Amino acid sequence: MIDFDFIISLGLFFFAFTIHEFSHGWVALKLGDPTAKYSGRLTLNPLKHIDPVGTIIIPILLYITKSPFIFGWAKPVPVNFLKLRNPKRDIIWVGLAGPLANIAMAVLIGIIFRLKLPLNDNLFSILQTLGVLNLVLAIFNLIPIPPLDGSRVLLGLLPPGLSRSYAQLEQIGMFIIIILLALGLLRLIIWPIITQLAILIGLI
Repeated sequence: MIDFDFIISLGLFFFAFTIHEFSHGWVALKLGDPTAKYSGRLTLNPLKHIDPVGTIIIPILLYITKSPFIFGWAKPVPVNFLKLRNPKRDIIWVGLAGPLANIAMAVLIGIIFRLKLPLNDNLFSILQTLGVLNLVLAIFNLIPIPPLDGSRVLLGLLPPGLSRSYAQLEQIGMFIIIILLALGLLRLIIWPIITQLAILIGLI
């Protein structure tokens, strides 16, 4: 039976990935590519960004298996990198936009906590969960496995020959991610980073 706390966490996750995907589309637009805008993805409506596997199935499976944290991914915002004014450079900024937006949200919540504002226990818990979920989404997406955002950053940094070879991994990237999830290796990699960031920011 899925409890009320999980439903709240899932709703907060929807909010976090909406900010994430909107940021990708907004930065791409500013750098010359209007694809996200014309495809209806430059929006804060979470329903436009839901991926059945990453947004629904994976979080529920993690909940059922009693994972210490819930994470997943949304449907990637479409970006035509050839339309960017400087594709090699701008792919990095588009890739970083989502994770940086999530980290900024977590930092904002940390600032609220440090200001010692009068928050009741329920509001504090909701904000803390939102902050941690934003960190989870940011760090998870920075893993350099296509099609995660970290792979976009790496594509922009690699020389042309290597970047073309690396981009071909996207055909099997999702399978690699699912295998790593199933083995629990991603949790071992990213959870210590998330914990340290949450302490540094002041979320826990």
